[in-house]
Amino acid sequence: MNYDWDWCEAYGDHPLGRWLTELPQQVDRVWREQAHGDMPKWREALARLPNIPISTVDFSSGKVQAGSASDCDDQTRNRIIKVLQQLHPWRKGPYQICGIEVDTEWRSDLKWDRLVEHISPLKNRTVLDVGCGNGYHLWRIHGEGATRVIGIDPTQLFNMQFEALKHFLGGSYPVHLFPLGIEELPAELKAFDTVFSMGVFYHRQSPFSHLNELMGALRKAGELVLETLVIEGGEGKVLVPENRYAKMRNVWFIPTVETLKGWMKRSGFSDIQVVDISTTTTEEQRSTQWMRFESLKDYLDPMNSELTIEGYPAPKRAVLVAKKSRG
Repeated sequence: MNYDWDWCEAYGDHPLGRWLTELPQQVDRVWREQAHGDMPKWREALARLPNIPISTVDFSSGKVQAGSASDCDDQTRNRIIKVLQQLHPWRKGPYQICGIEVDTEWRSDLKWDRLVEHISPLKNRTVLDVGCGNGYHLWRIHGEGATRVIGIDPTQLFNMQFEALKHFLGGSYPVHLFPLGIEELPAELKAFDTVFSMGVFYHRQSPFSHLNELMGALRKAGELVLETLVIEGGEGKVLVPENRYAKMRNVWFIPTVETLKGWMKRSGFSDIQVVDISTTTTEEQRSTQWMRFESLKDYLDPMNSELTIEGYPAPKRAVLVAKKSRG
């Protein structure tokens, strides 16, 4: 992977600079020592992407857009489709590339619409998105005027999808994705104005460890945007799946909203606001030609859509916004 690290020099006196001095070595180590077995195939696919003069980009609409149908002919468009399909499955989106509708499994724009009016304006902010997938929300954050947007996700396929999208969207924007987990950030970095953690919390074995990691990444009075699975009920109630939840092996706990607020308060967050609670629907998460594996309808009880196939409450997600209250 060819990264442009020149932008890091501007952060010498910024708290972020402490991480940026070691970041290139961290990323190089991943690609050199931990590369996925399909990496040669993915690299070959990226190398086949045609270079096309892109007429327009749009980071502010539901479909992050690069170019229009008139930017290339049908033959070139079919070539792009074949290459992008080599990076299947596409989980987060949607995107529109030269008139190609990349209809991803998740309608991530719906999640964005539910939260964007309830968070602090992102203009001129330095933002981290933890577990960001292929970076759909990174582009939306950039569209809101953030100064620098950094995403981290250890899933290497998602990083390659991001590179494919950047091929068309352009590499000059202050938007970055690195194949790392939050545990690889320096402790108590205190560098970001806003930190997003969406769809990650329930995959972590320790809720308090993750909240402390998010806290450490934020500057004083910075803002956390936390989106996670929740169940109904009062304070103190938590669902700990016996084995799988909605066919997912790595769901460790699902709290009620009141329990989650208590955890956040105990971890040092204040001004905790619940800005949305929504049941996940098959309009928002479903199989498509760009994600041909099982999806939400396959995870639910076929006789009762209010239950997962294991008999647990069906997925319901909450968005909470909070401030870092300690230094």
